[in-house]
Amino acid sequence: MKPLVYLGGPISGLDFDGATDWRVRADNLLSPHGIKTLNPLRYQEHLRSVGTFTNAAREAARLESPMSMPKGLTIRDKWDAKRCNVLLVNFIGAKTVSIGTVMEISWAEDAGNPVVVAIEPDGSNPHEHAMLNHCIGFRVPTLWDATDVTRQLLAC
Repeated sequence: MKPLVYLGGPISGLDFDGATDWRVRADNLLSPHGIKTLNPLRYQEHLRSVGTFTNAAREAARLESPMSMPKGLTIRDKWDAKRCNVLLVNFIGAKTVSIGTVMEISWAEDAGNPVVVAIEPDGSNPHEHAMLNHCIGFRVPTLWDATDVTRQLLAC
């Protein structure tokens, strides 16, 4: 079975393409090494019509799928964060704290899964917090570095 990497990161404040473009790049970097990625927006193409996602999760398009409703996405994302071999998070450029991603980090860390985070090295990211930093196993400055650390963790 291929190793699983969950791709966590902010969605609120972004449109569908903005929330998925880096995840496609990460998948393109990891899949040649036999690593399968899990995107929280997989099979959710109907959410393209939302425009900018909000923190309130009130977008009408969410009603089209139980997996995009608050309960469904929480159950799926928690399961993914706990069953993955590595949680890869991209916080680069985040404007506000992503509560969902913070929860995913906590779930993964609690399950004993390594957490690899791409984040600005200068301390300017809104996710800078002592407790969150404690849960991060590998902190790197770029998405490429995050995929490289992930690949090395999963190398057989």
